[in-house]
Amino acid sequence: MADVKTGVAKPSSTGSRAGQPKNANNMLINLIVVVACLAAAHAVFHFVFGAESHFKDGATKHKPADFMGTIYTGGWVVPVLMSTALVLICFVIERALTIFKAKGKVAAGEFVRKVQYHLANKNVDAALAECDKQAGSVGNVMRAGLVKYREMISNNELDTEQKVLSIQKEIEEATALELPMLEKNLVFLSTIASCATLLGLFGTVLGMIRSFSAMATQGNPDAAALAAGISEALINTALGIGTSFLAIIAYNFYTTIIDGITFGIDESGFTLTQSFAANYK
Repeated sequence: MADVKTGVAKPSSTGSRAGQPKNANNMLINLIVVVACLAAAHAVFHFVFGAESHFKDGATKHKPADFMGTIYTGGWVVPVLMSTALVLICFVIERALTIFKAKGKVAAGEFVRKVQYHLANKNVDAALAECDKQAGSVGNVMRAGLVKYREMISNNELDTEQKVLSIQKEIEEATALELPMLEKNLVFLSTIASCATLLGLFGTVLGMIRSFSAMATQGNPDAAALAAGISEALINTALGIGTSFLAIIAYNFYTTIIDGITFGIDESGFTLTQSFAANYK
């Protein structure tokens, strides 16, 4: 999977140190989510799917009576896959709340055109008001640049080129604060997309080994028992492929939105620098 690439300057070491407590908190929250999903999945697996009512032989739990019983016979990999699916759902929801908020209330292209119009009329306050209406990452970066833009208008110590560079630096710093928020936790989606299928195949192989080993110890192979064992083993593959499919769709969907936001940020930065260079030579 291709990573989202940007031409943004990295934050300074001072900014990185200031962000360490926040990163530590984020890692702790992520760990709590993962552990909670593991616990929930194992509870559902043992107490719901493993209930005696789902088996013909009751407490023995070797002959499933319905689909839930069949899932239970898939082995210990099944609850791991279930917890992976729960983690996926949690981070899909978390990314949706963050990214759609960052997208803003106004489309990036329309927002940039409005700001261009106000800057052409040298109305910086109106452009700042448009940033408040946009209320997204593009608006936040544009606002930071506009504040510096207004400051440079009244600056008599720097030449035009230096002023433009100052505005550009302010935009880069604001962008460096916005992009990590957008890309945060996407690694969970990409990792699940890659690993869920492999984990499902691993569970299937274990199930096949158990099935054929059981057949080898019997004098007369039972075709029905072998077919049942293979069916139970394939439960893992189905869960793994389904989880991986959803993770790939979610990852590509979110990265597409992030690419659009990143393009809007780049466009807003170009608009500010070009406008200043044209209006305040």
